Amino acid sequence: MLGPTNTGKTHLAVERMLAHRTGMMGFPLRLLAREVYDRVARAKGADKVALITGEEKIVPPEARYFLCTVESMPLDLGVEFLCVDEIQLAADPDRGHIFTDRLLHARGFAETMFLGAETIAPLMRRLLPGIEIDSRPRMSKLVYTGAKSLTRLPPRTAIVAFSAADVYAIAEIMRRQRGGAAVVMGALSPRTRNAQVEMYQEGEVDFLVATDAIGMGLNLDVDHVCFAATRKFDGRDLRPLTAQELAQIAGRAGRHLRNGSFGTTAEIGGLSPDLVEAIEDHDFQPLRRLFWRSRELDFRSVEALLRSLDVQPHLDALAPAPPAEDHLALAHMARQPELMARARGYEAVKLLWEVCRVPDFHAAVGAAHVGLLRRLFLHLTQPEREGRLPGAWVGENLARLDRVDGDLDRLTERLARIRTWSYVANRPGWLADPGEFQLQARRIEDRLSDALHDRLTQRFVDRDMARASRQAEAWRAVEPVVAHDGAVELDGREVGRLDGFDFRPSGEAAGLLEIRPVRERVRKSIRRFLEARFARLAVRDDLGPVVALVEEPGDSPAVTVEGAVLGRLGAEPDGRPKVVLSHRDHLPSEATTDLVRRVEAVLAARAAEADEPLLRLEAAALKGAARGIAFRLVEGGGVAPAEAAADLVAGLDADQRQRLARFGVRLGRRWLYLKPLFEPARIRMRRPFLAARYGGSLPEAADGVRTSLTLPDAAGTIRALAAAGYLAAGPRAVRVDMIERLDAGIRAGLREARDGFAVEPGLLAPLGCPQAEAPALLAALGHPVRTAEDGRMTVLPARSDRARKPHRSRKPARPPAAAAPAVDPGNPFAKLGALVQGARSPATPARERDGRPSSQGSARIRRGASR
Repeated sequence: MLGPTNTGKTHLAVERMLAHRTGMMGFPLRLLAREVYDRVARAKGADKVALITGEEKIVPPEARYFLCTVESMPLDLGVEFLCVDEIQLAADPDRGHIFTDRLLHARGFAETMFLGAETIAPLMRRLLPGIEIDSRPRMSKLVYTGAKSLTRLPPRTAIVAFSAADVYAIAEIMRRQRGGAAVVMGALSPRTRNAQVEMYQEGEVDFLVATDAIGMGLNLDVDHVCFAATRKFDGRDLRPLTAQELAQIAGRAGRHLRNGSFGTTAEIGGLSPDLVEAIEDHDFQPLRRLFWRSRELDFRSVEALLRSLDVQPHLDALAPAPPAEDHLALAHMARQPELMARARGYEAVKLLWEVCRVPDFHAAVGAAHVGLLRRLFLHLTQPEREGRLPGAWVGENLARLDRVDGDLDRLTERLARIRTWSYVANRPGWLADPGEFQLQARRIEDRLSDALHDRLTQRFVDRDMARASRQAEAWRAVEPVVAHDGAVELDGREVGRLDGFDFRPSGEAAGLLEIRPVRERVRKSIRRFLEARFARLAVRDDLGPVVALVEEPGDSPAVTVEGAVLGRLGAEPDGRPKVVLSHRDHLPSEATTDLVRRVEAVLAARAAEADEPLLRLEAAALKGAARGIAFRLVEGGGVAPAEAAADLVAGLDADQRQRLARFGVRLGRRWLYLKPLFEPARIRMRRPFLAARYGGSLPEAADGVRTSLTLPDAAGTIRALAAAGYLAAGPRAVRVDMIERLDAGIRAGLREARDGFAVEPGLLAPLGCPQAEAPALLAALGHPVRTAEDGRMTVLPARSDRARKPHRSRKPARPPAAAAPAVDPGNPFAKLGALVQGARSPATPARERDGRPSSQGSARIRRGASR
């Protein structure tokens, strides 16, 4: 089956193979073999299909269809149908002898098919008399459109270059000018190549920059092929591409019945008229000869093997193939005496040849690759290793490649080298546990492939510019309209809705609004519409009646103005409320700033009203220990541990206690707290502000009426509960006054029964605490509990109730002071001391004489409350 590209040859061959019970196809590229493998696996099931390449083998036990690279075709397997794709590559100097061998010797029991260009037809008739050749015409036209600059190329264009450096340079230009391009090269793994092609096929980018790898049957949605060069380095010389090679690549444009076009970049100029005519009419000179190498290799000695590789063909249609990589590697190895000493006998020479056939996917045969081959052969011929490679050595080489750092060239190099090691791991008999190393090599290749795809995308794709370049022109003249009901329309299509101050795009228009010019025009229209609303609010003297806070589960309270959500309630570092805007781009900047400032002033006044008991305590004219207790309560948001303020409480006189009580201060044994701050009505006022200050919403159960609730996990919610008077006690959050009541009841019971007492139901009933949580709750309060088998609990005396030993100071005891010498009454300093002593009032409390001026304490309390 011969013909130009886009004739459906591969599709027909696959259908013919599936009509047989067994079949095999050989492809020129691993990428193409993988593509057809996926297709056949979907049709027949993965358990019936095998993939065989140099680096990858998937061979189920019941496989009936084999998709392979041409070099890896297992010709010893008998199949009913056999096919070789791109058979005209038999004229390729590097790989042609492999295709020629398949042409001459590979056969299916029932049917053998070769696919390729018509240029090989005369040679096939000479080499295979009686062969049936079916020619198929191209299903669509291919038209030359001349030379264009990269910035003027149409969408869905593939730009072809012939070196990685040129591919990267063009992709960078396309990123800056047209939003980016996908990259396809033969050096990419199938995983990277598929990810890049998918990005192109899905329309994320409109351009593809590739090497001539796309000419080998890869099906892409390409309308135009642009050649950035018409000369390539073939490993020996920099030569111009033939008309057949150019047509093979240009034929990727236009698939099935859709016409395609081809051209060149302005930098290289146009193609000659004769060349254009040949490509458009598919009229090429037939091939004159195919490259051939003997398949009858002599393994009696290395010298005999080299002679068999140099055997000349016996037909004038065949030409001797130039020395291939394996041939050159053998010639290098033959010059090393250490290797020749081991390469004696049929099996050893055959093994040396198998080692020389290990491919170098990174570069031509060189010292580095020959060094690897040398080490492989030495390991395999160690007598104690029984023809196996040491697993530790193979593992070390794989581990060195398991890195995803570095630039594109580094990643590409590692991918090439891991492909070589994948080939080694797939050689039969070379490893004691080949499955482990095959899996490890595949995982490394996958990681490197994903990293390379990410690097290519990051470097060569600007998605915003890609979308803008495709659609900006179409929408440039369309003006968005904002209706009175808030609907935002663009050319009669609703793209979103204005919900109060927030613009909500519609799901169907999300892609459209990602286009930068369209998005900016929509935002400007919304700003103009909102300016009228902001102007109306600006003339109101008092915003208080129209500002509200709306609590929402799982989120901070919403701040609404006239029922429309302006933003979310937040808090400054000092505790003052603020409005957090979720989206600002569509809001008029100056008007929004002024409105937010006025709304925050309203919220600050409400927060002050909610915290009125705390602010009143802060502003009270208290002195001494009372002022210190007030400071601690203000700092703690209305609650403070009694132990930390024990000295202050002990220093209170009766008058100070009465003054604190008038403010609602309660002095418990465990906690000091401001009772008016935790009343139900007050908690309702404080609820939204506590959620904003502490980063956690206050549970509905924390209403000041319930005595306890389950302690949540979120740290912010626990802090908000404490500020509302619910303190953590084991698995529960308990109201602070109930903690004091429970503690008092337990202490009373322990006074009557020093060895512990049984807990009566009435002791815990006011807390609403489940029986199972009671031991942990009491233990958290410092009261150990013993639980009997019947569930009854006994409170035991805590260790802290025992008499404590006096604290031993680490400092050495100070020696007693010597008696003060008698003072001369006539001394001037004695008279000065008497004057100072007389100026001190004996009624001045000691805590005011120790350096705590009341004015300084008052300032600290004020700062604490503002926080």
